[in-house]
Amino acid sequence: MDRRNFLRLSSAAGALYASGIASLPARAASVPVASDWRTFELTTEINIQDPGAHARIWVPVPYARNTSYQRAAQTTWRIEGGGSARLMLAPGYDVQMLAAQWPDSQSPRKIKVVSTFQTRNRRVDLTQPPSADAPAESREVLRHYLQPTALLPTDGIVKQTADRITRGHRSDLDKARAICTWVVLNTCRKASTPGCGTGDVRYMLIANDLNGKCADINSLFVALARASGIPARDAYGIRVAASQLGYQSLGASGDVTGAQHCRAEFYASGYGWVPVDPADVRKVMLQEGQGDLPLSDPKVHAAQVMLFGSWEMNWVAYNHGHDVALPGAQHGSVPFLMYPNGETSDGRLDSLDAKTFSYRLTARQLAI
Repeated sequence: MDRRNFLRLSSAAGALYASGIASLPARAASVPVASDWRTFELTTEINIQDPGAHARIWVPVPYARNTSYQRAAQTTWRIEGGGSARLMLAPGYDVQMLAAQWPDSQSPRKIKVVSTFQTRNRRVDLTQPPSADAPAESREVLRHYLQPTALLPTDGIVKQTADRITRGHRSDLDKARAICTWVVLNTCRKASTPGCGTGDVRYMLIANDLNGKCADINSLFVALARASGIPARDAYGIRVAASQLGYQSLGASGDVTGAQHCRAEFYASGYGWVPVDPADVRKVMLQEGQGDLPLSDPKVHAAQVMLFGSWEMNWVAYNHGHDVALPGAQHGSVPFLMYPNGETSDGRLDSLDAKTFSYRLTARQLAI
């Protein structure tokens, strides 16, 4: 991994701010990003404490398809207590998970899930004009990522807001940039939000409550983009290593039980899927240095520039699913699958309470 390239990305973005650029400049993506592959191991250990019988759990695992930034995902597991488990896909989405179940409440009901995968930093060069050679997506997939979901409507106040933000912008790239800038300017990361938030976009806009965490802030971008006719999707995953850009808030390693993170991307013809992350810009503002950094701070602006077109891949993607139907679940679908989920005959387990649910996630880089 060429750490100097990462440092140049951050320092060059800060220099762009110093030169007087106040919005998200297209040429910022010309800053080099290292492309070396790194191999990681992510381990999830779960011990069912709930006394109820007929326990079921669903553990998200890394995206199974190879991409330009993530590949070679393999998952193995060991289960105790007379249970059984298998890899499954949620209907309607490429949401892969390990689904496990135990027929009764005997102890111990444990499972250990180990996933290995490789990632490398992702960048789409937005300094160049659209290219016929850019990765193309099928029409069916693009239509899919224009559809509303239960928490991401595309009509009413969402459509009205999107139209107001994108007025005067012609290309999808310019519209997406305007939406991303608006989201950064108008949202606020709220530390007390449970987990990563829920992403209830209509409520956020009607209540004028644009506070939350990544699943709220980035889902707002996705819904506004879809309402503008731009295919967009959330990417649910987890941080697995420290940031090499000098951002303490944008990395995690070792015990990553609470390091889940939702990102976003949109599709622009001639560029393919473009990575963005306005939520992490707000996280930098809240948590870097002494905290409460202004948008004018060079470190914040560097993050704002970098996170329109690039992802530092100290993070692994699980899936893009919304309204996920967990196979065999008795208590309905979940908005997304980014945490271990579970239920027993006594009800659904609290996926955000790792201590009560009794699960732990650890990550480490492998020297391969």
